[in-house]
Amino acid sequence: MLVPGRLRALYGPSYCPHMTAPICFADVERARERIAPYLESTPLRAYPTLDAELGLSVLVKHENMQPTGSFKVRNGLSTVTALDATQRAAGVVGATTGNHGLGLAFAGRKLDVDVTICVPVGNNPEKNAAVRAWGARVVEQGADYDAAVQVATRLSEQEGFTLAHSTSNVNVLAGAGTMTMEILEQADDLDALIIAIGGGSQAVGAIIVSRMWRPGLRIIGVQSAGAPAQRNGWATHAAHTTARADTFAEGVATRSTYDLTLPTLIDGLADFITVTDAETADAVRLILSSTHHLVEGAGAMGVAAARKLRDQLDGQRVGVVFCGGNMDSAVLRRILNREV
Repeated sequence: MLVPGRLRALYGPSYCPHMTAPICFADVERARERIAPYLESTPLRAYPTLDAELGLSVLVKHENMQPTGSFKVRNGLSTVTALDATQRAAGVVGATTGNHGLGLAFAGRKLDVDVTICVPVGNNPEKNAAVRAWGARVVEQGADYDAAVQVATRLSEQEGFTLAHSTSNVNVLAGAGTMTMEILEQADDLDALIIAIGGGSQAVGAIIVSRMWRPGLRIIGVQSAGAPAQRNGWATHAAHTTARADTFAEGVATRSTYDLTLPTLIDGLADFITVTDAETADAVRLILSSTHHLVEGAGAMGVAAARKLRDQLDGQRVGVVFCGGNMDSAVLRRILNREV
């Protein structure tokens, strides 16, 4: 595992060594100031029908209502607004299965910065089309997200773009933290907040903000059982890589832990569980019937985890995040037909 001095060398002076955290609360505050002109606060809502189905008191953070349909617009805006004039002129490149790319493309449109997005071959075509619609160039190469990262890294070196990694970037993490700031302003009495984890930006942001504003808040991570690298790394306190990421929930389909986020996840998560694709699909159907909102796989994982942890969470006020709503229509058909 990387030591703080090495992390600072890799990720810049904003890196904070305190309590294994890569960012400080002040970084989140600065990110919020930068992105405020471009985004409105998203709702935090209760749904009695959902509560009844889960047997819990649940509040839903509607990041699916962001202009790109995902919380990652916060990350993209935080990253691009932090660039200096030379970096903006050179352009930005990132790798994604969709939502990070949408966030960067949105930021590029708003700030007049050229954006190139690398996606794996066979990526969600609707997300690819949306990235292009926001004005970004899409490069389709590689078998999965991790391979697309390698393509983005190569383009950064060859063409002089600033590489905006979806996880290993302090401004990405700071942007994600702004979501938890809003949640705690909207409901300061939460007992637990369940976060879907792919790279870990949401969870790291939540840990940093809750330490300052609500130290007793339990942050619970959830990941796909078919892509459990981060969960395994958390459990063993060591970096972990899997051969495959086997899940329809592309937002959490990562094959490795990340040096920038793993130490904070180990230090700050109260629990970390996995859910199967069948459990996630069931949560998508429950959310659609009880809230009339469509969420993608990662966006349903908080509800799937709450259902799985119902006995543990009994009597508590629980926050879940509809972190994205960009569901592939072909996958949605399979879910509604109970083929998942």
